[in-house]
Amino acid sequence: MDFAFIASILPRLFDGALVTLMLLGLSVCAGLVFAVPIGLARLSWNPLLWLPAYAYIFFFRGTPLLVQIFLIYYGLGQFEAVRASLLWPVLREAFWCAVIALTLNTAGYTAEILRGAIQAVPRGEIEAARALGMSRGMILRRIILPKAVRLGLPAYQNEVIFMLKGTALVFTITVVDLMGAANLVRARTFRVYEPLLAAATIYLAITFVLTRVFAFVEHRLHPDRRRPASTSPS
Repeated sequence: MDFAFIASILPRLFDGALVTLMLLGLSVCAGLVFAVPIGLARLSWNPLLWLPAYAYIFFFRGTPLLVQIFLIYYGLGQFEAVRASLLWPVLREAFWCAVIALTLNTAGYTAEILRGAIQAVPRGEIEAARALGMSRGMILRRIILPKAVRLGLPAYQNEVIFMLKGTALVFTITVVDLMGAANLVRARTFRVYEPLLAAATIYLAITFVLTRVFAFVEHRLHPDRRRPASTSPS
């Protein structure tokens, strides 16, 4: 193991890690925005709402993320209407195609997490809110969604970590993220272990930070789980 070589390639890997964090942040935030209406539509009794939501979730959960990335980056450019549209300046950029693919993918998984969390909200709390005269919108805002966030946070933490690892696929469409930077070093120097192990270490560090952040958020959202402050005997 050549630690001097690892130190020499760290700046390039850190640049790739910044791209990875940008991809993760943009896709997770945008995916969460899309997931809320999709998850609520999935719970609707109206077939015009739950059928498209179910089809969306089924497709993006049932197909590989790599296929979705290729369909957006390579597939959309095959249509003349897309190349002539106002979206083409965005869709011809590999970075934004990666963001779109990651966003659509995580929106499907997050919508299903939200659906399960909403269905896990105790019916007694909803009935109590109705007894107090709350409207359906108020119950959704003040009772159902806050409780669902608390219930679904552990599963959503796993989804964010899975999405972090999913960003490693974007180097296949020329995006130089952390994995792409490590792969470039490997291809140019014919060294395998040093760049890949260094990249794996950075991924582990990012994962550790994410788990700590989610643990802090979960601690804040569950005051009932906090340990009482110890009191000294009088």
